[in-house]
Amino acid sequence: MQAFLNRAKAFLVNEDGPTATEYAVLLALIIVVSIGVITTLGQNIAARFQDVADATG
Repeated sequence: MQAFLNRAKAFLVNEDGPTATEYAVLLALIIVVSIGVITTLGQNIAARFQDVADATG
């Protein structure tokens, strides 16, 4: 019983879990923003190439 209580106490004191969760949330946010930026840039670049294609011929 004492071993279980020691493990439970160590689990509650351990801060690695919340830190990993914070990093996961931060990574997800960075990925979402990156996808939005890449999508917007891709559309703008495609429009510019289409403008050049229309102008040349």
